[in-house]
Amino acid sequence: MVKVVGVRFKKAGKIYYFDPDKIDVKQNDFVIVETARGLEFGVVAVGPRDVEEEEIISPLKPVLRIALDEDFKLHKENKEKAKEAMSICAEKVKEHGLDMNLVDVEYTFDNNKVIFYFTADNRVDFRDLVKDLASIFKTRIELRQIGVRDEAKIIGGIGPCGQITCCTRFLGEFAPVSIKMAKEQSLSLNPTKISGLCGRLMCCLKYEQDTYEELLVNMPSVGAIIKAPDGTGVVISSYTLLERVRAKIKLADGTEDIFNYGIDEIELTGKYDPNYQRYGSNKDHTNAD
Repeated sequence: MVKVVGVRFKKAGKIYYFDPDKIDVKQNDFVIVETARGLEFGVVAVGPRDVEEEEIISPLKPVLRIALDEDFKLHKENKEKAKEAMSICAEKVKEHGLDMNLVDVEYTFDNNKVIFYFTADNRVDFRDLVKDLASIFKTRIELRQIGVRDEAKIIGGIGPCGQITCCTRFLGEFAPVSIKMAKEQSLSLNPTKISGLCGRLMCCLKYEQDTYEELLVNMPSVGAIIKAPDGTGVVISSYTLLERVRAKIKLADGTEDIFNYGIDEIELTGKYDPNYQRYGSNKDHTNAD
């Protein structure tokens, strides 16, 4: 086991493990740590804990100290300089006629590098831009292209639910999301209804997916032939979270009617009615991409 602390450098950013060494570090403390790109200012998001060696990437970088007053001052100054650098870079991008959208600017804590984050639909030749920026800021310049999900995380906004986007508030990392999840959760497959501000599938599709996958194991598919208390019939729709189905049942007098049943009230015959497959079945969802 290895003792570590988890440090975050941006709000809702990814958490990285560091060696607290002999420093008495607590959760929510601001610290100065050594990283691959130099000294950085961050906050302890995960207090001291023991983890398996397999969970970390060796060698662990150390926590150098708990942030001092001058560290807070320098961090604040870097934030102000980043705003100015954003305006300057935006003007230079316009001057060079580059088809790119500047999203954010970041100074490393030790001022050894300025990082410009941008999005672009195509490859951008920004060599001349880098030369201009280097002559202005007199330090190392890095232009880093990011995706639309990262752009939404940085800029933020209000999602379809009326809340500030999850990626801006608390998501440290993006989890894979697929259209299969929307199908299994019986959501509309209209892209405008299941896409976030970034234009990609909403991250929240992942939140309940494990529950749906667990419940769907016992749920009959639409089109399944069942034996129910009122007779034999076919499942025409299902309510996964309620573990109930809606079925068209053929009654003893030869007529048909619609009934709702809990899955513990019915028995599958192992057959399907192909006429109902057009509505989509849980079996189809399992194989969906």
